[in-house]
Amino acid sequence: MHTRRRWPLFAALVLLIAGTAAPSAPAADATSERPLLVFAAASLTDVLQDLAPAFEHASGRRLKFSFAASSVLARQVEAGAPADVFFGADTDWMDYLQARNLLQPATRVNLLGNRLVLIAPAGSAVQLRIEPGFALAAALGHDGRLSTGDPDSVPVGRYARSALTTLGVWNQVADRLVRADNVRTALMFVERGEAPLGIVYASDALGDPRVRVVDTFPAASHPPIVYPVALTATAGAGAARFIDFLRGAEARAAFTRYGFTLLP
Repeated sequence: MHTRRRWPLFAALVLLIAGTAAPSAPAADATSERPLLVFAAASLTDVLQDLAPAFEHASGRRLKFSFAASSVLARQVEAGAPADVFFGADTDWMDYLQARNLLQPATRVNLLGNRLVLIAPAGSAVQLRIEPGFALAAALGHDGRLSTGDPDSVPVGRYARSALTTLGVWNQVADRLVRADNVRTALMFVERGEAPLGIVYASDALGDPRVRVVDTFPAASHPPIVYPVALTATAGAGAARFIDFLRGAEARAAFTRYGFTLLP
């Protein structure tokens, strides 16, 4: 009889202990949200990776980057990739996405510019002045090739084709291209000495001691190099803050340091 009467008290004690020992649910934290996914042109790799910690510290939101040619990234967005921000290296691919209602047009900003340069390996003795009819083919030698982005899709290759056409030398080198899938790959072929000359952006050449700038293309020889940025149509909450950050003083100073030009 006495033993049976003790069971209700014992059960209540067990429930009390279990209730106080149960861990409480963790408080929501901004850093526990999924990272913001930024699709960015390959030429932006170094500067955006440099800026990422400052944004993450200020916002409490993590970033994840996918760097490639603007053409590749735009087609991935079209195929349904869950990017929050698209940061391209020309306006054509931004227009491509906007025409398909895959961007938020009101967030679109032309943020940066760049310059187009002819590069050679750091130890090369090649000297060329870029002007109409300049001896680009001769400078490549008997079997040398010119490294740049694929002119059919990659922005730097498009700019290069336009510049060489304007200067009257495109037909001399059109069949001697290394058609790289992005500007960083084009740079790599010259770094390694696998191509005696290449056409890349000034910002890429600036940070690479393994190459040197032979000359800079006249700005009038090709369309303006423009880097637009926008939120995608499916951008998550908080993504707009990243674009605001890119327009701020800290980011603008970094872009200048890495060789980009700032657009008004």
